[in-house]
Amino acid sequence: MRQGDEQRVFPEVDRLVARGEAHVWWWRSPDRVEPDDLRLLATAEFRRALSLLSERDAAEFVHTRAGARRALGGLLGVAPAEVSLGRRRCPGCGSDGHGPPQLDHPAVPLAISLSRTAGWGVFAVGAGPAIGIDAEELRPVREALLSDTVLTVAERGHLDAVAAGSARQRAFHRVWTRKEAVVKAVGVGLAGTELGRLETLPEREGPVRVTHHAADRASAWTVQDLPLADHLAVALARPVGPAARGAVHLHPPA
Repeated sequence: MRQGDEQRVFPEVDRLVARGEAHVWWWRSPDRVEPDDLRLLATAEFRRALSLLSERDAAEFVHTRAGARRALGGLLGVAPAEVSLGRRRCPGCGSDGHGPPQLDHPAVPLAISLSRTAGWGVFAVGAGPAIGIDAEELRPVREALLSDTVLTVAERGHLDAVAAGSARQRAFHRVWTRKEAVVKAVGVGLAGTELGRLETLPEREGPVRVTHHAADRASAWTVQDLPLADHLAVALARPVGPAARGAVHLHPPA
């Protein structure tokens, strides 16, 4: 916590936490890195951008990180440059090198999550200790992703009952984004989750309750699909309980 943070008042944070609400922003990313975006990044993020081989991937990464700071700045009433993003320790291995993102400054009790796909960036802020969002462009599904290491028996049965083509693509991406939103909220990543045990109830419109099983504990999440764009599947995961009782406020591109 920076000096003076404890004296600052953020009324919107108090309201958001009291009501158990969340906010979600999304935007199109430019094809090239924009200097105004780059100036908002921390050194580690700048290095990450330099490591990306595709200029479009770098622009998407940079714009999403900058967009998150602008969204938080508007929500909290601070300049985007004041917003500092870091990482929580991985709850699986304890490393602070690959844990889920967190808001370091201003020091307020909000959880954050980011996602990027096909030139789109999505950013979520919510009450409670954790939140997860995942966005995926609707596209043909590889056969390897229809295996029992990814899908539960019930999920595979649901997909088999859906007509092949765009309807099945949309059904699969509902399953996938729900799974990844939960995994991101938990913070252990896809490698730390038995996806074939993570039941997402795709036959239900939602919100649905999804239970994540880790080696030593289970956690329950409220998961809902978000209608952000026709060609995107998007899911948001929040902890079951007070943190997920309120509305999700959507902020479309300006």
